[in-house]
Amino acid sequence: MSRRYLFTSESVSDGHPDKLADRISDAILDRCLEFEPMARVAIETLIAPHLVVAGEIGFPTALRHAQVLEEIPGIARNVLLDTGYSQFFPGIDPDECEILVRVNHQSPQIARAVERAGDEYGAGDQGLMFGHACDETRSLMPLPIHLAHQLMMRHRELRNSRALPWLRPDAKAQVTVRYEDEVPVAVETVVLSTQHDENVSSEIVNQSVIRELIEPVIPEALRSETIRYLINPAGRFEIGGPQADAGLTGRKIIVDTYGGRCPHGGGAFSGKDPTKVDRSAAYAARWVAKHLVAAGLARRATIQLAYAIGRPDPVSLLVDTHGTGTVPDETLEHAVRKTFDISVAGILNDLYLQIQNYYDTAAFGHFGREDIRLPWESTPRIRQLQDAAGTPMR
Repeated sequence: MSRRYLFTSESVSDGHPDKLADRISDAILDRCLEFEPMARVAIETLIAPHLVVAGEIGFPTALRHAQVLEEIPGIARNVLLDTGYSQFFPGIDPDECEILVRVNHQSPQIARAVERAGDEYGAGDQGLMFGHACDETRSLMPLPIHLAHQLMMRHRELRNSRALPWLRPDAKAQVTVRYEDEVPVAVETVVLSTQHDENVSSEIVNQSVIRELIEPVIPEALRSETIRYLINPAGRFEIGGPQADAGLTGRKIIVDTYGGRCPHGGGAFSGKDPTKVDRSAAYAARWVAKHLVAAGLARRATIQLAYAIGRPDPVSLLVDTHGTGTVPDETLEHAVRKTFDISVAGILNDLYLQIQNYYDTAAFGHFGREDIRLPWESTPRIRQLQDAAGTPMR
C-alpha cells in the first residue's frame, strides 16, 4: 500500500547560542586530550550572554588540571571570535563577556569503574545509543537533515567570504521533504531564519537568501512545483546570539544526529571524552549502520546499543533494517557481532577516538560529513561484513 507523507528536519549555524556552547565544550575537551589522551572530561557551557563553564576533568596530576582551568577563558573567547562575534555585532562581546569557571575533579568512583585491568575499559555511564544510515544521499544520511546542514554550511561560507556582508552568525534552517513509498521525491518547504545587519532591508534579505543561499543548495530537480521559501518568518532578526537566547551544551541532540529520522537515546556528545558511551557508542552505531547500507545488505538500517556503567561490553545490540534487509535482521546482528568489536576499548581503538579533533564535529552534524575526515564515516569492513552475513561480494 503506497504512502505519501512530509518529514522535516532542522539544523542551526555555528553561531547559534546552543552550538556556541557545544563548540566551546568540545574546544576545551580537545585541549584536555592534547595534554592527556586518557583524560576524563565532562564539560558543560552556559551562555546567557556571559559564560559559565562547569563540569569535571580527570588528569593524573593536579598541575595539569590547574593549567587547563587557567586556559578555559581564552579557549572560550577564541571560539566566539572564530565564529564572527565581536563588540560590533549584537550577540556577545568576546573581549568583555564575563567567564566563570566551575570545573571539579572527576569522581574517583567513576574513574575506578572506567579504568579496568589491562587494555580494557568500562563504560563511563549507562545508557542507550542509536546509529542510522540510509541510501537517500551519497553520505548515506536522511535527505532532510543533509540539506539542512548544507544550508547552514553555505550560510557560514557566505558569511566568511563576505559575499553577503550583512549576514550575522546566528541562524537556523528547516527543510520539509515529501516522501512517497519511503523515497524522498521533493522539497516542499524551506524555512531559513538568519540574523542580519540592521541597515539591510527585509526585501534584500529575502531575495538574497533565496538566490545566494538556498537555491545553490537545493537541486532544481528536487524542488516541488509549489515549493515555499519562508525567510525570517518572524520578521526582523537583528538581535541574535546569546543576547537574544541563552545557549547550553547538549541542547541540539537531534541536529547533531539524524534530524529525527531515527530514535535518540537522549545523551549529548559535546564536552564528553570518548569513554562516555553517549558519544563513542553513538559513533560506533553509525559506523555499523553505514557499513550495512554501504555493503548492500539493507537500504535503511538503525542500530541500538546499550551499556552499563563500568562494564566493557554492551548489554544489548539491536539491528533493524525496517524491512529493507537482504537477509533477516537476526542474521545481520550475528554478522555485526562477528565483524565489529563494540566493547568500549574496541570502539576507542578502531575509531581512534582519543586523538580526534572534536571541535570540528560540534557544528553541522556529527554524521555524514564530507568536509572533514571522520573514522566512523569510513567503511573498510564491507567485504568482511558481507562474508559474515553469508552474502559475499559477487
